[in-house]
Amino acid sequence: MTFKSLALVSVLTMSGSLFANAEHPQPFGPDFPTLDGFATGNWWTKGKSDPQAKKKKRGAKVPIEMDVARDQVVAFAVYTHERGTLKISAQLFPLKPGEDREVRLELRQNGKWLPVRKAQVIYPGWSAHFRIENWDNTRNVAYRVRHGQKAMFEGLIRRDPIEKEVIIVGNLSCNSSRTAGPRPQIIDNLKAQNPDLLFFAGDQSYHHTQHTAGWLEFGLQFRDVFRDRPMIAIPDDHDVGQGNIWGENGKKASSGAGSDGGYYYPVGYVNMVQRQQTWHLPDPYDPRPIERGIGVYYTRLRVGGVDFAILEDRKFKSGPEHKIPKMGPRPDHINDPAYDRKSVDVAGLKLLGDRQLSFLREWGQDWTATDMKAVLSQTAFCGAVHFHGSEKNRLLADLDCNGWPQTGRNNALKEIRRAWAPHLCGDQHLAVVVKHGIDNYGDGPYAFTSPAIVNTIYGRWWHPENEKPGPNPVQGSPLDWTGDFEDGLGNKISMMAYANPPNRTDEKQRADGYGIARFDKRNRTITFECWPRFAKVSDGDKAQFPGWPITVKMEDNDGRKPVAWLPKMNFEGVNDPVVQVIEEKSGEILYTVRVQGNTFQPPVYAKGDYTIRVGASKPDTMTLKGITATSKAIAGSRSIRF
Repeated sequence: MTFKSLALVSVLTMSGSLFANAEHPQPFGPDFPTLDGFATGNWWTKGKSDPQAKKKKRGAKVPIEMDVARDQVVAFAVYTHERGTLKISAQLFPLKPGEDREVRLELRQNGKWLPVRKAQVIYPGWSAHFRIENWDNTRNVAYRVRHGQKAMFEGLIRRDPIEKEVIIVGNLSCNSSRTAGPRPQIIDNLKAQNPDLLFFAGDQSYHHTQHTAGWLEFGLQFRDVFRDRPMIAIPDDHDVGQGNIWGENGKKASSGAGSDGGYYYPVGYVNMVQRQQTWHLPDPYDPRPIERGIGVYYTRLRVGGVDFAILEDRKFKSGPEHKIPKMGPRPDHINDPAYDRKSVDVAGLKLLGDRQLSFLREWGQDWTATDMKAVLSQTAFCGAVHFHGSEKNRLLADLDCNGWPQTGRNNALKEIRRAWAPHLCGDQHLAVVVKHGIDNYGDGPYAFTSPAIVNTIYGRWWHPENEKPGPNPVQGSPLDWTGDFEDGLGNKISMMAYANPPNRTDEKQRADGYGIARFDKRNRTITFECWPRFAKVSDGDKAQFPGWPITVKMEDNDGRKPVAWLPKMNFEGVNDPVVQVIEEKSGEILYTVRVQGNTFQPPVYAKGDYTIRVGASKPDTMTLKGITATSKAIAGSRSIRF
């Protein structure tokens, strides 16, 4: 099967059905007759939105008005463009019988709106999708999606900001559905900060069995900031209706708790969620569906010279139930302080899975149109949390985090480290910046977990039991408990900053908010900012959570300590080449990075012989073998002519 054929299979799978427009009143089968019911069947008869729904059983009332005026049925649109391909997803409110099932994309060119594409609205889910090849990413282009004569949504497709020295990324997650209504403070702040890319790391909705209504609610809250910039949204457990998720390559889970691995709700529902949230992302690296036909979306997106690897850190992960002994109130919670940390790192368990590790390996070596790299995923590669749910519930280890299984965690971090990339994520409801340790403290990449947008569901706290800082605390930090720690799974982490909620009954003290990451291409630094929900960015850095902002060097995402150096490289005929260093004894790629300027002296972490590969975009132009490392960074050099 060709790549194009595989891509077609993936698109059809993501639609949920080859005959998605049949509009069956129970599109997910008789076992789930009410699934996505606020947007299926005779949806207009199923009640009105109820402002008091948050006080009632979750999902009992329609979260927003679904039967909108017919000139408002195009709710919002999201887009990305990558390497000449523009992809736009339009989200509609449910349509009524007899209404047109077609939408139109128009672009403004030479002062006029010109129709360029038509697309069918896909049921269930009410989304429509446009793809344009040979897109010119050097210009801003206004767009609008239209339905009928009056309904439309307008926005701006931004040109790639390649000339900007600092690329700004908004990092957001965990949008509690218990707090309905708009998010005006966050929207105003984001508009002022003007990010080049928005990243929503998961749990855009907590409506579980009513994703279309929840996704529409999310879109109404944030459309005024993503209508005119590229946006990444990746679904997490609550988006697909589960309390937690260990996807285990797509098997069927026995319950919504999901701890035995797999997905509980029907494949069509999971694929609908993924289609609504991720179709507009660049094409998947490897589009083959997993078990039962569940689609994949892991991919890359380059914005302004920063290359983002977008991962699905739940999809291939093994579930803990029946694989390790139960050592807490749930199969995924461990409270036994005497347990052997290594005993739960059972051989054969998966985290990212072989396919995504291969993707990361290839992505890390391709620096085409790239100055810096970053990895985006749902959750953290550690358990940087002590209290779960309440300040009385201390939990030793949570197997839902990506700190488990530990071997899978370390394998993922090694690939990220090889590209000198930081990691951005969400999920934990607690904002932290950590520096990962793989073999030793600090030898891995930095990671920034965003706070919950609205933190009314399952609060978390960082609170060491001895209430003391770890070794090597952050000098000058206003926070008490920074420094080197082990999480409950034995993973080494260096805590740089955390944002505990002082009082979750007070919305001004819940530690709600969002993150900003600034990628400075000129200075090769990354600055992490953490903004409370009700802060004013006009007040400056003092308005951020204590401990932020934090600026780190790109090169320090590989925190291994050099013990030797290779000769200084003088590059002739090219600036900023890509350099790869390989240890010949083990065959291990130590790192592949784009260096600055035309000189570079590669550090290494053991004495011995090394291979250096160099190139303009990939390390594929010249190979130098048998280079012996020296114990000091001496003046010896070697010229490389392109």
